Amino acid sequence: MLTPIPLLIVPLAIYNILVFITPGLEWTSPLASFALPSGATWAVSLSDAFTAFCLLVLFFELMKATRISARSIIDHMLSLLLLIAAIVEFLMVRQAGSSVFMLLICVMLLDVLTGFSVSIRVAQRDVSVVPPGQ
Repeated sequence: MLTPIPLLIVPLAIYNILVFITPGLEWTSPLASFALPSGATWAVSLSDAFTAFCLLVLFFELMKATRISARSIIDHMLSLLLLIAAIVEFLMVRQAGSSVFMLLICVMLLDVLTGFSVSIRVAQRDVSVVPPGQ
């Protein structure tokens, strides 16, 4: 049986690949712009696209958190370890000291808190109290 791997490792890996392969990467430079019917122009930056991707991955990670199995506890622990590793990287690695990385850490924190909350809630619902003598 394979150990579950937190899906948020994918955005973390993509971030690290981008910042280490392309030094001086500008997260705020526009990738595309769209003319809206209101007349406004919406410019999508790399940081916007990356944050949206992280939120999409978070959605799938939260869907995994609703599973009830022994593997889900391992998955939550690995998510917590991934969060700790990201925090250490944020504090110790110059390339990780950005708002984009901090938003990724916030997404990871939300994943950890939600995962444990869902597990606790499901465990409370599964506990049944039977009065003595029945």
